[in-house]
Amino acid sequence: MTRAIQLAKNGLGTTYPNPMVGCVIVHQEKIIGEGYTSPYGGPHAEVNAIRSVADTSLLKTASLYVTLEPCSHFGKTPPCADFISTYGIPKVIIGLLDPHEKVAGKGIQKLKDAGCEVSYGILEEECREHHKRFLTFHEKKRPYIILKWAQTLDGFIAPSKTARKENPQPYWITNLYSRQKVHQWRSEEQAILVGKNTVLEDNPKLDIRHWTGKNPFRVILDRSLKIKGKYHILDKSIPTLILTEVADPSTYLTGIEYRIIDFTRELAKQICNILWEFNLTSVIIEGGSQTLQTFLDSNLWDEARVFEGTTSFAKGIKAPECPIKGLKSENIGADILKTYRND
Repeated sequence: MTRAIQLAKNGLGTTYPNPMVGCVIVHQEKIIGEGYTSPYGGPHAEVNAIRSVADTSLLKTASLYVTLEPCSHFGKTPPCADFISTYGIPKVIIGLLDPHEKVAGKGIQKLKDAGCEVSYGILEEECREHHKRFLTFHEKKRPYIILKWAQTLDGFIAPSKTARKENPQPYWITNLYSRQKVHQWRSEEQAILVGKNTVLEDNPKLDIRHWTGKNPFRVILDRSLKIKGKYHILDKSIPTLILTEVADPSTYLTGIEYRIIDFTRELAKQICNILWEFNLTSVIIEGGSQTLQTFLDSNLWDEARVFEGTTSFAKGIKAPECPIKGLKSENIGADILKTYRND
């Protein structure tokens, strides 16, 4: 099962909204097949593992280990439970049950009905940690939420507007390696969210140009539709959603999604509900201090990843404060990266 979890990580950032599952097939204590979930629309882990077995006659006396309950319904692909049964695999060991309403025990029942010996709950906590995005989406009906920000040694997330005006230049807090790390994270999550001020002041692309993979779906908070003109988030190169209070469709740009929300009440919850409706299983929030604090105050977050650079601003916009102790700390060059978990 440990090997299955290792394999499953190869699907990070490519399988959503499907879970990134890993599968290992064992015959007489020897691994004879391995697989993980293909990019969305492709074969699932169990199918890839079975197809990797050189001598399929061995499957009738083999054991299949999989991190998540095999699916039992038709989607982009046929049910994996049926595929396993077709090859007569007699024993299936599952990490944890699938909370998806279309599965939720039905996969196990299909396997048992076909004569398989099924056990589950093997390395369950490790599998839950691995499948945290998928589980959060289906159990809490919201995306897995990662907060990210960088702060100076003296606790500022951005310089003052006066400093920007007097000296208009990029105010980098972290080093190149830390910035590349952020692009890697973006490639791993399904969506990225920032507020209006971040766009107006920094004109970010919110892409993964310093990494490889798929750009995240862009989500922008723009209450009064102040973002106009040649800002990168309006270039339509990446699917983009703008959350606003402006209900006049004549002001909307073609090729960009818009949704109405009430900025005066439960903002973080409304955002989560809309992202869930868009089938977005995870989001990395890189907004300014106000946007980040909104999610912290609502206790709607799962991880916070906080860089501390080597510079100081003396004055500016204060960084948010995480309400819990850091889980771990690591160095990226001279920068310090602290990770928090809201368990």
